[in-house]
Order: sequence, then C-alpha cells, then structure tokens
Amino acid sequence: MIELVISAFVILGGLLTLLGAIGIIRLPDVYGRLHAATKSATLGVISIMVAVFLYFVSTEGVFSGKVLLTILFVFMTAPVAAFMISRSAYTVGVKMFNKGHQDDLAKYENREKEISKN
Repeated sequence: MIELVISAFVILGGLLTLLGAIGIIRLPDVYGRLHAATKSATLGVISIMVAVFLYFVSTEGVFSGKVLLTILFVFMTAPVAAFMISRSAYTVGVKMFNKGHQDDLAKYENREKEISKN
C-alpha cells in the first residue's frame, strides 16, 4: 500500500515539473515564465522529496533528517529567489505582456522617483 502512495508522489512531482516546463515554453513574458517555473517546479521537487522520505521510512526504517531539511530549504528559498529575480527584472525595466496585466508597483516607483528628485 505504501508503494502506491510513494508512486503517486513521484508521478505528481513529475507531472508538476512537466507542467512548469510547459509553462516556461508557452508563457509570453519573464514574469509568467518565472511564476510557472517557481510554483510548479517547487511543488514537483517537494513531492518527489516526500516520496523519497516515505520510501526510506517505510522500507529502510531510516528517518532521514537530510531529506526533511532539503524539503524545507527548497520551500523557503525558491519563492524568495523568484521574488528577487522578478523584482530586479521590474527595476531594470523588463516589460510585462500587454494583455491583461496590472502594474501595481508603478505608482510606488513614480513616487520614489519624485522623492529622489527633491
């Protein structure tokens, strides 16, 4: 029974990673691509690492703290890295896709420019 759960986590992780790869190819701008890569790839890696953890606990009887730390590390660092990359892309001036975008940072950027002029 545990083999089915482990297999489900591995398949889910593979599908989420595949979904992220498709999103990188299909989405029009850097922000959408970064979102697809971060969300789905992070969840895919975490799903696969949960499967690894369950495998070692169930078959080997080993509680692997390294696997849990890897899950925590990926869960904490991937969103922060994506945020920093997207913020730097915005600061440099990478344009968003024209259809249906909402630029919430524009008024703050304009206000900062006005403050720095004074």
